[in-house]
Amino acid sequence: MVNADILYRIADTLEARKGSDPASSYTAKLMHKGLDSILKKVGEEAVETVMAAKDGDKLHLVYEVADLWFHTLVLLSHQGLGPDDVLAELARREGISGIDEKNARTETP
Repeated sequence: MVNADILYRIADTLEARKGSDPASSYTAKLMHKGLDSILKKVGEEAVETVMAAKDGDKLHLVYEVADLWFHTLVLLSHQGLGPDDVLAELARREGISGIDEKNARTETP
């Protein structure tokens, strides 16, 4: 089994490339283009993930999910967030019914 530390190593690399010359790396270029470009890329990868799943191609699905996760990490980094923020939210939700959790987010005080 692959260690989840890879998420942290990628996040560290993204942080390091945030202020780099856009000509030096894909990540720096995407970050330099800004939020709209990052969101567009996340959307593209999400659609490609859905299409791979619909086609039943498991290998292609894994490839596309990896792209989606990577670009989601770029988005988190751009917003000043990282894997710990998402992992903490998943831990908070653990053991809570999905229905109850969603209702709690949509209820108004």
